[in-house]
Amino acid sequence: MTRTVAILGGGIGGLSAAHELAERGFDVTVYERNDRFGGKARSFPGPADGDAHLPAEHGFRFFPGFYRHVTDTMSRIPVDGGTVVDRLTTTDELLQAVTDGDDRLMRVEAPRSVREWRERIQTVFGSDVPRDEAAFFANRLLTLLSSSERRWREEYEHRSWWEFIRAEEMSQAYQTYLGYGITQSLVAMRPQVSSTRTIGRIYLQMLRGLFDPELPADRLLDGPTNEAWIDPWVDHLRRRGVDLVPNAAVTAVDADGERVTGATVRHDGPDGDAERVEADHYVLAVPAPAVDDLLTPELERAAPSLSGVRNLDHGWMNGVQFYLREDVAPVRGHGVFYDSPWALTAVSQRQFWERYDWNALAETEGVLSVIVSEWDEPGIVYGKPARECTREEIVTEVWEQLRAHLGTDLLNESTLVASQLDPAVGFDEETGTVTNDAELLINTVGSLEHRPEAATECPNLYLAADYVRTETDLASMECANEAARRAVNALLDDLGHPSKRCEVWPFEWPAVFAPLRRQDDLGQRLGLTHPGEGASSLWSAYRDVVRP
Repeated sequence: MTRTVAILGGGIGGLSAAHELAERGFDVTVYERNDRFGGKARSFPGPADGDAHLPAEHGFRFFPGFYRHVTDTMSRIPVDGGTVVDRLTTTDELLQAVTDGDDRLMRVEAPRSVREWRERIQTVFGSDVPRDEAAFFANRLLTLLSSSERRWREEYEHRSWWEFIRAEEMSQAYQTYLGYGITQSLVAMRPQVSSTRTIGRIYLQMLRGLFDPELPADRLLDGPTNEAWIDPWVDHLRRRGVDLVPNAAVTAVDADGERVTGATVRHDGPDGDAERVEADHYVLAVPAPAVDDLLTPELERAAPSLSGVRNLDHGWMNGVQFYLREDVAPVRGHGVFYDSPWALTAVSQRQFWERYDWNALAETEGVLSVIVSEWDEPGIVYGKPARECTREEIVTEVWEQLRAHLGTDLLNESTLVASQLDPAVGFDEETGTVTNDAELLINTVGSLEHRPEAATECPNLYLAADYVRTETDLASMECANEAARRAVNALLDDLGHPSKRCEVWPFEWPAVFAPLRRQDDLGQRLGLTHPGEGASSLWSAYRDVVRP
């Protein structure tokens, strides 16, 4: 008898679980609250330009070289005689832009000569960072590389990145480039509250992409996300027999204290018809705030680990697209705007969207896609944080912060056709504050204990979302895909199913550090600190003498 699986949520986690289950012969139905699948990754029609609608995204999608799970799935989605992974294109550069001083343009392919290695290291560490501080930071990275997994879990999980790199006592350049650079500009994290375990792992993986010739530093899709990836994926799943139901929001998950007995979905908005859903197994693939809304005493008794989602913190990372009469491409890759109070990053999309039909548009020749990662700092136009601005004020503020970095000649008002702010961002007229329907998990200090495994204590409930414990350890498409694989593997194990298990890749450590990591594991078992902490003590003495 074919087993039935109801997947509640049609984002990357839900679609990934459906993909793996369909390949193994399960009867799968996916329920998604939006009219398009893909969750926060989906694209959608933006403002009209002539007879066509401009392509809009919740934020640009990028695929660092260390992503393996989601790109493996993409390699199994057929399209145009190849697969979706063929629609990834590599970037060449990274722009580090400032308002006071010189911008830096970094090539991101692996260095091939001693000179290129020296230039890459100087660029990564920031040429404005004092050499003694850069040396201390390098020691911090070596300490991480030579630390045991036990120390990562038991010690670094409980220390903030800001504390670990001692950013508070360092120069402004150190704080900007090494404290905030990757952490806040590429993922929605505050280094003061996010764990060293999470940021350290991501930092090392990002750096590996900049130095390892076997890995691309970064990749982007060659068209809007749904056109290039999600729509071919949905078509493939339907051909495999998956029933995909859009506009179906999960409003309840029923349990009897031991098992899930069913779920309720409401079609076509809050006033639509409700449907009772019953299946042999359930995969919950909605964001953590939605899980919190679905929790009942009976569901918590069946799956106690779900209650931990109440203790997870969330941040905002939403996008704005600016549609331009003239294509503006200051960099073939990401632009990181270090002096923007709202921690902006951007990609000029036309140079990568080779498959998109630009001729269908009346005026637009380029799209500048921007992500806002900091919502609590005052802006430069209205003097208010983004959370207190209207949607129109947010768009204006982002535009002016970009112009402050790139120049008013490059971004002049006459080039702007239209703009689109992520529709997940709303504005409450009564309170005068912004709302956000697409918050992003932040891995704060000590939050790992609150994150559930993909296999819950409930025998027919599994989790496929970015808050699940994974090797990726970052709220991302990669994390959601890995969580889905773990959920499917747990379901297969519970059934004793003969199908091959989904592949799950571990975090890759440079082999040269393996002996040191084993030594540190023994040292920690004996209660010893990591030898690298000696350098931190020396830094304190050095600072007292050299920087009294």
